[in-house]
Amino acid sequence: MIEKTYKTASGVIHYWVNILDAKKVTLVFLPGLTADHRLFDKQIEYFENKYNVLVWDAPAHAASWPFKFDFSLADKAQWLYQILEQEEIENPVIIGQSMGGYVGQAFAELYPKRIKGFISIDSAPLQRRYITGIELWLLKRMEPVYYYYPWKSLLKTGTNGVAMSEYGRKLMYDIMMAYDGDKKRYAQISGYGFKILAEAIEKDLEYAINCPALLICGEKDRAGSCIRYNKAWHKNTNIPIQWIKDAGHNSNTDKPEQINELIETVIRQVQ
Repeated sequence: MIEKTYKTASGVIHYWVNILDAKKVTLVFLPGLTADHRLFDKQIEYFENKYNVLVWDAPAHAASWPFKFDFSLADKAQWLYQILEQEEIENPVIIGQSMGGYVGQAFAELYPKRIKGFISIDSAPLQRRYITGIELWLLKRMEPVYYYYPWKSLLKTGTNGVAMSEYGRKLMYDIMMAYDGDKKRYAQISGYGFKILAEAIEKDLEYAINCPALLICGEKDRAGSCIRYNKAWHKNTNIPIQWIKDAGHNSNTDKPEQINELIETVIRQVQ
């Protein structure tokens, strides 16, 4: 994997890429809120010699810092598009975990003919009809919740609460420790992420997925109402869904072999 950068007016985005043939399928991995590119280590390790792969540190996260908090979810999708253009990638399959899945849906809204496949890992639909008014209200007001929550408790919740496996918990602990001693930044990243998510939902756009797609959700995902959202998403769209036994919100770290096999089922539909 080669580390590269893309400069925006708000800051510099760092991403890692390995291109075998830019005209063929490229797996684009988008980590969730507060996570970084390491979240997909098991997927990169498995796929990097089979397909083109790309993974980023989202704006304001990890290596993509410093970064101004003045962007929208649509801006993130547009920057992702420009990174794909920079790499001359023609057939992206977007694989987004949690917040990464929302970025993928925003990308599909803006560039419906550009996205070739979409996989949601423990994410949820962006359409307005799925979320309640109180949930939207809370999403816009999360920064002080994170800021005043004791760091040790945040660390415990942010590791044990999102993964079931020892590997998944240790990985998320290591990722979170990048913010050790700077809880203000962690709270700002979290709060701002939820705020722009709420704003994207309030736009009440179609956010249709018109390409081969798959929903993946851990059976023990306790992040918000993720399980409820995924059941409704599947029912309303008929997008296939796979429930992952003994997996939490980061199911790709809890059951990497199973997730990798599922990703390959979508690749076969795209090729």
